[in-house]
Amino acid sequence: MIAKTVKIINKAGLHTRPAATIVKYASKYLCEFFIQKDGMNINGKSIIGVMTLAAEMGSEITLTFDGKDEKAACEEIAGYFERGFDEL
Repeated sequence: MIAKTVKIINKAGLHTRPAATIVKYASKYLCEFFIQKDGMNINGKSIIGVMTLAAEMGSEITLTFDGKDEKAACEEIAGYFERGFDEL
């Protein structure tokens, strides 16, 4: 299992477009993927779950990956967060 804490750095926060992209990336992998924020733990492969986080700029969230391809999933998805959802 891999857990990585990331920070939302783009001005618009985790809105619809990046949420859909996160789910798209996550769906390519077999590992389980969860996102934790403020006591909430949601399935990162669920668009509804990701949207319920309402993560604004400055939010710190924890990404958790567990399974065979967890390292590759972590690199791609955490990298997307670290790039500001390619909006910077």
